[in-house]
Amino acid sequence: MSARSDATKRKLFTATLRLAGSKGLVGLTVDEIAAEAGVAKGTVYYNFESKDGLIDGLLRYGIGMLARRLRSAGDDPDPSRALESIVDAMLEFIAEYPGFSQIVVSELWRTPGQWHETLTLLRDDVVGILKERLEVLEAAGRMPRGVQVATAAAGLFGTLLVVALDWLVFQPQRTRAEVRDSVLLLVRGVTGGPAAGAP
Repeated sequence: MSARSDATKRKLFTATLRLAGSKGLVGLTVDEIAAEAGVAKGTVYYNFESKDGLIDGLLRYGIGMLARRLRSAGDDPDPSRALESIVDAMLEFIAEYPGFSQIVVSELWRTPGQWHETLTLLRDDVVGILKERLEVLEAAGRMPRGVQVATAAAGLFGTLLVVALDWLVFQPQRTRAEVRDSVLLLVRGVTGGPAAGAP
């Protein structure tokens, strides 16, 4: 993907999320998205064949951005610090793109949902990254016996989404560090890690 193409997709992604936050995905039009992004309508159709194709493509684009951030954040050799960095990176992404999280929460668990298949990719990709980190903790003997890693990873994903949206909507005065440390207290309850706050 060229730098120009990536910049255009980022504009369309951000514009779609801004509009979806107030109107939802279904009610959006290509004209509205193009106007919000400050691009010609033809630019939308050049990159995507239809509005549904645009939204599907942008959801995949968002999934890719989030997954890259989480993988980069999770490369610390210490599994506890890696998990803490992943939590912080996901909260940072949600704060940067709150509409993305709103779409995930409203669409992922709605059956049937028009973008369910695409959002399932998000769920599987992010939960997979969390599961990998938890498996490293388990291999190091730092997970309580009996905890199912796959369930813990899915639970952490859901917790991060809901806690982050609660933060942005109802407690915007809290800092990301405060929210992160609250989530990590829950994580340490599962992983048996130290109670001290992340740096």
